[in-house]
Amino acid sequence: MERVRELTDKLEAGITDLFQSDQYSAYLRSLSKLHQYSCGNVCLIKLQCPHASMVAGYGDWKRKFGRHVKKGETGITILAPCPYWAREEVEETGPDGQTTREQKWMKKTGFTTATVFDVSQTEGREIPKLGVESLTGTVEGYEKLLSALKSLSPVPVVEGDLPPGVHGAYHHAEKKITLRSGMSEAQTIKTLIHEMAHAKLHALPAEGGIVLGTHEKNRRTREVEAESVAYTVCQYLGLDTGEYSFSYITGWSSGKEQKELRSSLECIRDTAVELIDGIESRCLDRPPPKPVPQRQKKRAPNRKKQTRTAKVPSI
Repeated sequence: MERVRELTDKLEAGITDLFQSDQYSAYLRSLSKLHQYSCGNVCLIKLQCPHASMVAGYGDWKRKFGRHVKKGETGITILAPCPYWAREEVEETGPDGQTTREQKWMKKTGFTTATVFDVSQTEGREIPKLGVESLTGTVEGYEKLLSALKSLSPVPVVEGDLPPGVHGAYHHAEKKITLRSGMSEAQTIKTLIHEMAHAKLHALPAEGGIVLGTHEKNRRTREVEAESVAYTVCQYLGLDTGEYSFSYITGWSSGKEQKELRSSLECIRDTAVELIDGIESRCLDRPPPKPVPQRQKKRAPNRKKQTRTAKVPSI
């Protein structure tokens, strides 16, 4: 388990460092290509193979994509969940109000290492891609892509007038997204994704056209999350959004704890993945990924077969 400990230590340091430099834009570009992996594993893949664009296990390349790993290639090490059972002392209160402690078998999750390979390390059947020309240009399959995004939006999308300099807006009271009329195809796609991220992550409840409550996150954090989702999905689409300046990330992350930083990364990653999976299923005629069934075990496994697994932070 020493290798697992090494990787997780490097990961924890990397997440904090991520927000203190221009590594953040590089991380989002990697996330756009490796969206099916956790934030932690994206960082680990990027550390070992900076140019990675699509990775999978040795067997998956053959079974799912009709490709095989080239002879002599060295794999990329990531962390994989490893469920196990352990006995723990549990405190329970009976009907009489008396508290008792007893040993029970509890299902836990540790981590082990797994090996994947980048597409550049394989050869075989071609992999279909989506793409666009530029932020100010046209988008290949624009109507189909725009339709797919509108169907994925949690609220209706309309075109209309907005204040000068504003490309789009999410309206909490009316629960709708407004896009400025007359924008380029590329700008329309990018703006819609940004506003959809707001609608998914930062919507406030409303009744009778009146907004209730206030935001838990400040405006800077909300904009960072929405723009990060838009940047990630646009990178996946091949949309050249330009070299965005991420200098404000330093101020946003200053003084924040690991847990808070990781929370925003998880929000960004989960929302981007949801949109990318939806776009793939609608524009590339791919079925959406099936959820992995969670099987409930009613009895604890044979105690003699129990093995110890190192517990590490959730990745």
